[in-house]
Amino acid sequence: MINHLSLLDAQWHLDEVFITINAKRQYLWCAVDQDGIVLDILVTSRRDAKAATRFFRKLLRGLQSVPRVLITDKLASYGVAHRRLMPSVEHRRSKYLNNRAENSHQPTRQRERAMKRFTSPGSA
Repeated sequence: MINHLSLLDAQWHLDEVFITINAKRQYLWCAVDQDGIVLDILVTSRRDAKAATRFFRKLLRGLQSVPRVLITDKLASYGVAHRRLMPSVEHRRSKYLNNRAENSHQPTRQRERAMKRFTSPGSA
């Protein structure tokens, strides 16, 4: 569990990236805080509103508070999950503000290339 002193001023950056596991396309959902610390990840086979809601629930279960600002890309599934679970949180949808989450995928991509694809969700 992550404990920050500035949890009330917290910004969460959320992003998803596709990875290949046993020749099947899977999606790795990732949440990063304003300091670049990975809060939680989830591997799903779909990239829809149900998967986004599941990821939000998993993320909120591990932490005791919600952020002040939620920053995502323009995937519509984030908007649905945001309205369902955290309507009081400010939601910013931008192509450029989400670079912190995009950068958190770099180690995963490096491991994927080194291993010549993943064989299980646990190895991802």
